[in-house]
Amino acid sequence: MDPTAARYLAAGLACIGMGATAIGVGSIFGQFLSGALRNPSAADGQRTLLFIGFALAEVFGIVSMLAMFLLLFFFK
Repeated sequence: MDPTAARYLAAGLACIGMGATAIGVGSIFGQFLSGALRNPSAADGQRTLLFIGFALAEVFGIVSMLAMFLLLFFFK
């Protein structure tokens, strides 16, 4: 296999993490909204956990994007 083709293939596989991040963030906010509609009085207490989960999911996406850029532009 050509090294350039392998580099592009590896970068494409690293982008799967960004798609998984979108699914994770949607799931986090969807589950929070479902729980907040069932019990509105408990929603304020769970808001900090919502933002922590959002931040952790976004970190996963940023790390996978960083890996993609490293594979494309750093390793030649």
